Amino acid sequence: MNPKNLKPNILVTGGSGDIGRAIVRKFHASSYNVAVHCFNGSAEAERLAEELSEKGGIVKVYRADLRDPEAAELMVKKASEELGPFEVLVNNAGLGKQKLITDTSYEEWRETFAVNTDAAFICSKAVLPGMIRAKYGRIVNVSSIWGITGASCEVDYSASKAALIGFTKALAKEVGPSGINVNCVAPGVIDTKMNSHLTEDDLKALADEIPLGRLGTPDDIAEAVFFLCSGASSFITGQVISPNGGFVI
Repeated sequence: MNPKNLKPNILVTGGSGDIGRAIVRKFHASSYNVAVHCFNGSAEAERLAEELSEKGGIVKVYRADLRDPEAAELMVKKASEELGPFEVLVNNAGLGKQKLITDTSYEEWRETFAVNTDAAFICSKAVLPGMIRAKYGRIVNVSSIWGITGASCEVDYSASKAALIGFTKALAKEVGPSGINVNCVAPGVIDTKMNSHLTEDDLKALADEIPLGRLGTPDDIAEAVFFLCSGASSFITGQVISPNGGFVI
C-alpha cells in the first residue's frame, strides 16, 4: 500500500474515452484512487472526475500528449508525486484510423506507434521503480483483436497493437520475479465512438458475425481489466485475454 493514503492508486491512460471511462468507474467503485490521463478529451475527463469525486475518493485528471515522450514521463511523475506510488497501471490510450497502407504516411505510422505502443513503454518504465520497491504491481495493456489477427486498411493500428502484445509477454517475464503481473486485454468489436462511422446495418452485420450475437460494451472490457488486477488473477501473467464474443477463437 502506498504511504500517502490507505487506498491503492491506479493510473489509466486514455481515461476520457468510452473504454477508459468505464475502467475509471470500475476501479473507483472498488475503492481505488484514480489518476485519469487525457489529451483531447479534457472536458469529458474533468466531468467524470467531478462526478466521481462527489461519491468520495480521489479522482484527478492529468493532461499530456503521449506522442511526446517527455510529456508522458512528466505526467506520470506529477501524478506519482501527488497521489503516491501506483499499484496499477492501465495503458489504454489508443489512436486508430482506417487507411490503405499506400495512403498512410510515415509520419502517421509513427504517430500511431507513439500513442499505442511507445507510450506504454514510457509509462510502464516510469511506474516500475515504485512497483519493484513494493514487490507488487499490476500492469494491463489494452491491445485489440486486430493486434492478434490483423485488419485490412488498419496496418499501422494492427502492427502497433501486435507490438503491445509482444511488449506484454516480454515485460511479464522480466518483472515477474519482483511480484509484478503484466497482462493484456485485446477487445473485439466494442460499441464505442470509434465505430460511430458505421451505419446501423453495418453494426447489425457485425453483431450477426459474433457468436454471442452482440457487440461488446466498454463495461465488458473494464471487467476484464479489473479481473487482471484482482487477487483472483494472482497466478496469471504474460497472457492475452480477448473479450470478443467468440468473433475470433
